[in-house]
Amino acid sequence: MAILISEARIRTRAAEAHIARLCADIAKFDLFTATCSVETGRAELPWGLATMRAEAEALLMRAEARDEEALSTLKFVLAERLTALAADEKPEIVWTGDGCGGTVLPSFREMRVKRWVDVTPHVRRITFSGEDLGRFDSASLHLRLLIPPAGLDVPEWPVPGRDGRPAWPPEGRRPAARTYTARRVDVAAGELDVDFVMHGDEGVASAWAARARAGQVVGMLGPGGSRMPAADWHLFAGDETALPAMARLIGGLPGTARGLAFIEVEDARDEQPIASKAAIDIVWLHRNGVPSGQSPALERHVRAVEWPKQGTCFGWLGAEAATVKAIRRHWRQDLGLERGQHLAVAYWRLGKSEAEARAEPAGDDT
Repeated sequence: MAILISEARIRTRAAEAHIARLCADIAKFDLFTATCSVETGRAELPWGLATMRAEAEALLMRAEARDEEALSTLKFVLAERLTALAADEKPEIVWTGDGCGGTVLPSFREMRVKRWVDVTPHVRRITFSGEDLGRFDSASLHLRLLIPPAGLDVPEWPVPGRDGRPAWPPEGRRPAARTYTARRVDVAAGELDVDFVMHGDEGVASAWAARARAGQVVGMLGPGGSRMPAADWHLFAGDETALPAMARLIGGLPGTARGLAFIEVEDARDEQPIASKAAIDIVWLHRNGVPSGQSPALERHVRAVEWPKQGTCFGWLGAEAATVKAIRRHWRQDLGLERGQHLAVAYWRLGKSEAEARAEPAGDDT
């Protein structure tokens, strides 16, 4: 299979410093490896190979991947990280070579609402129909749902930008983007399910889901998200926002796996069946009127778990940011878990929209 290659030459007098920062930034992620010398850098990522070289008043970045979708993701990651690390310099990134002539993002699909059902009093499952959905049937669970502004006759979607990042329509025509998990993917039927936690009109996506009708058009980007490594024993913990991801992950475990799952919901009516070959004991935690994000139950139960002394173990967590911060600190500092032994993700932040939460620094409690 031919390797696709794209390059970007960025004018800068700080190429060597940028290479060092990029390699250090990439190396923080467990699935990535990065090495650098004074003038060169090399990073192996899930999508392909990235190399960097310092030239006379320039930084040369090279992306190599086996297909256009992987190449697009690799260029996006490199551009996103360099732009963040060199924010004061505002680098101008223009990619050339393979994958640079397209007008549609390889990860984009236009979808239509097919049907919906309220699976619990607080969760609505919407089935979308679309073409070529094989990419969503993967170990990467998350997608970006794009909701067009009300009243727009023809939806407008992001397109490939010269810097490798999506170029979005202007305000007023730009779709709202929210992160969700593909609860079910049926490639043959061209269907994909997304579960929405209903908050009335408090959130853009919740308000849209409450009024969704068959035939409505949305966009989807993805999939994305870290993949869960194999382990003998698993600990899952999360609230209803992470329930679709936990259900997919638990459902995909082999019969030899075992473990425990704590799932926080409002009450017994919000419990959902989770099928799995693995021996995972599921414990439902009921808030019973305590506001979401303010119950101590999830953290308390996770802290009380005794991890097995034998075999490989992995902890997975998805919840409100403050709860995630506390449990992540417990796993790292109290239990001494390495980064490769757990994944803790803030699915939402109390009092903040997704856009507002993304604008805040994530922090690190290592």
